[in-house]
Order: sequence, then structure tokens, then C-alpha cells
Amino acid sequence: MNGFSESLSTAVQLLFSGDPLLWQIVQRSLAVSATACALACGLGLWLGASLAVTRFAGRGLVLAVLNTLLALPSVVVGLVVYLLLSRTGPLGFLGWMFSFQAMVLAQTVLVVPVVTALTRQAIEDADQAHGEQWQSLGASRWQRAALLLWDERFALLTVVIAAFGRAISEVGAVMIVGGNIDGFTRVMTTAIALETSKGDLPLALGLGLVLLGVVGAMNLLLLALRHWRSRVEGAAAAAHSPQAVAT
Repeated sequence: MNGFSESLSTAVQLLFSGDPLLWQIVQRSLAVSATACALACGLGLWLGASLAVTRFAGRGLVLAVLNTLLALPSVVVGLVVYLLLSRTGPLGFLGWMFSFQAMVLAQTVLVVPVVTALTRQAIEDADQAHGEQWQSLGASRWQRAALLLWDERFALLTVVIAAFGRAISEVGAVMIVGGNIDGFTRVMTTAIALETSKGDLPLALGLGLVLLGVVGAMNLLLLALRHWRSRVEGAAAAAHSPQAVAT
């Protein structure tokens, strides 16, 4: 227990002393995951909305595959991306192996199914509730998808949070395609694994605390947005109530 307390105390000191090694790893990790999350959300939100409003033969099979990909192991994604980016792979000409771009690509592939599946469910539920209104106004499937995405934008923030959490917390894919190179491709999760194996528990704990803090901050932001939305909707409902109109 004393060892844990000492390591935790040293980890806190590293955080508040502005240790350059620790914060360099944090910045790189945030940059990789934020970029991957942005790319995955740009693709996954539209794919999910399109699946929600479209009916076609084999749709059930597509959804089954999509739901299966939710549990896709990160090491499998890392292996596939490694094979694609290797010198003999179809994308070897890019020269991305063991680079920032390779880690972004791996995390994007890992996160797209999460965004697509969660978005599809949210938009399909909204379409069942409000889709007939848009159809009666002459909206096409793609217009309906766009309108529902905008209408459910606050609910979809939860999807974005889940996507970022999935990206920043994974270790297998970035370890394989990034190589965990000090000063170049080392991120928080791979650094935690490495430093723990080396016995440098204070640095590993410090990075773990930052990782938890980032995820916690994202969830607090989401909670604040939901509270703000409830207040805005409550004010709008009060303004349109019969008593307010009569006044």
C-alpha cells in the first residue's frame, strides 16, 4: 500500500510540475484520438443516418455485421492496418508505417463502426417518431437523414463522446502500427503499458490520471450541454404555453 501511495504522490507531482515527457505524450495522444474521432464521426454519422432511413435487401445482414464490428478487437484492426501499410501492402507507397498517420488510420477504422451503429439506432428511433412528417412535406430519404441528424444533434453528442473514449483508451492497434517510438508515436495507453512493465509506476499513474481526467471532462461537458438544452427547451415551452400566449 505504501508503494502505491508513494507512486501516486510522485505521479501528482509530475502532473503539477509540468513534466515535459508526460505532457508531450498527452498532447500526442489527444491529437491522434481527436483527429481519428473527427474522421470517424464525419463518416460514421452519415453512414448511420443513411442506414436508418434506407430499406434494401440484405439490410438485416449489414446490421448484423455492423453490430459484430462493435466488438472488433483493436489488435485485429492493428494487424489489418499493418498489412495494408507494410511495404508489400496495397498502401505501402504512402510510407505511413510507424507514424502519426498510421495511428490515426487505425483508430478511425476502430471507431467508425461504433459511430455508425449508435447513430443508426438513434436516427432510426427518431425517424419512427418524426419521419412521417418529413415525408409528408416531400423530403427525400437523404434530406430526411440530414434533417434528422440536425434534429438529434444533442443526442448524437453522446455518440461523439463514446467514439472519443473508444479511440483514446485503445492500446493494441496503435502499438502495432505506431511502434511506441519515444518522441514520435508514443501515446498515453502505450506509454502506460511500457512504463508499468519497466516499473516506472509514477509516470504510468500520472498518465492514467490524465486519461481519466480527459474522459471525465468530456462527460462533464456533455452533462452541461444537456442541462443547457433542458433549460432552453423549458423556456421555449413556457413561452408557447397557453398562459404565455394569452398574456
